[in-house]
Amino acid sequence: MSGAIPGPSRWTALTRLLPSPFERFPAFMTEMTARYGNVLAFALPWRSYVFLNEPAAIKDVLVTQQHAFSKSLGTRVLRLLLGEGLLTSEDPLHRQMRRIVQPAFHRERIAEYACIMEHDAREFAGRLRPDEPFDAHAAMTELTLRIATRTLFGSDESDSAAAVAGALRLMMEEFPYMLVPFGSLRRRLPLPSTRRLDRAQATLDEIIYRLIARRRREGADRGDALSMLLEIGDDKQIRDEIMTLFLAGHETTANALTWTLWLLAQNPQVDGRAGEAVREGDREYLSCVVKETLRLYPPAWILGRETLRDVTLVEGSFIPAGTTVFMAPLVLHRRADVFAEPERFDPDRWTRGEPPPYAYLPFGAGARRCIGEEFALAEVGIVLAALLGRYRFTRASDEPVRAAALVTLRPAGPVLLRATQRAENGAS
Repeated sequence: MSGAIPGPSRWTALTRLLPSPFERFPAFMTEMTARYGNVLAFALPWRSYVFLNEPAAIKDVLVTQQHAFSKSLGTRVLRLLLGEGLLTSEDPLHRQMRRIVQPAFHRERIAEYACIMEHDAREFAGRLRPDEPFDAHAAMTELTLRIATRTLFGSDESDSAAAVAGALRLMMEEFPYMLVPFGSLRRRLPLPSTRRLDRAQATLDEIIYRLIARRRREGADRGDALSMLLEIGDDKQIRDEIMTLFLAGHETTANALTWTLWLLAQNPQVDGRAGEAVREGDREYLSCVVKETLRLYPPAWILGRETLRDVTLVEGSFIPAGTTVFMAPLVLHRRADVFAEPERFDPDRWTRGEPPPYAYLPFGAGARRCIGEEFALAEVGIVLAALLGRYRFTRASDEPVRAAALVTLRPAGPVLLRATQRAENGAS
């Protein structure tokens, strides 16, 4: 391949992506890759972009030539919401904070967290009212917040669940508007949306700083993430890391669980097999269900980098300095040449072998791969086992459920389901 990268005209990109580029990006990139291939370039009046949907090129950016790239504009904008946490910081701060927090995610610690996860998951399952509609996303958000705060911060913040969930939702809804030209100006204008966002951030700050102050007074080292963060002494940095862990350790897991229940509700045969797998202790099939959900609905649906210098990728594409480079697991995971019948929910595909390296990236890759991957997979597996061992799930509404591609891939509205006692457990 020559150095020139094919792609749509500036006019095509402009008309297809405006007025909401972030929201329209998944459909746009799916269409453009079908037309121009899996490495393509496009430009908007304010910026040039390269989109990579090719595993070898993605590896080049995330691993082989990672030092030629910094985090993207989207990540810099996210700093306005999250601060300088693990998700948004650059080296050397990122490397330093990752070393500090890493022990909280070691396998031995996760095994200890599992007891809390199992207790909270069983308690939630016991509180579900059979055959009554419930919003799965709201329920999973509340449950994962409780688990995250009890395991990572040593404090049950269930009383603040609604406030935290509402604040995070407002922050994520505002994020796409901050990416377009004059987005930073919008942030400074006295608009109703700006005032709502300010209140949301103030709410989260109050909860987080209260949590920090309480733990400082107690003085006990519990071996959790907050204990390790308290060692650095900088409350602002601790706040930024907790804010990031709220998003990464709570929001994304809630989304993954919600999408799993949603998919099972539409695929009763898979749901039946999953329930049987739980009863028989078949962790492998349940793992396949989770992998397949993360293929179709990866919570971290987009990854962005920016070239610090001119870069030539392994397959010959030339990318000038200052270009934003995107990779989207949401699009990558639906390549028909890698995943047969890519739109189909088929957990069995994972029993037939793994995809090529860097073709499946639900947790990213390279030095910035998600630090909480094992924590998230353990939590999702434990919660699903508690629920699917007792209930089968069906849709409680004919209303379509649309995915909102914001900071994370979350449902755009309520996900109304019913939990029905499984016949194997004695129900009629």
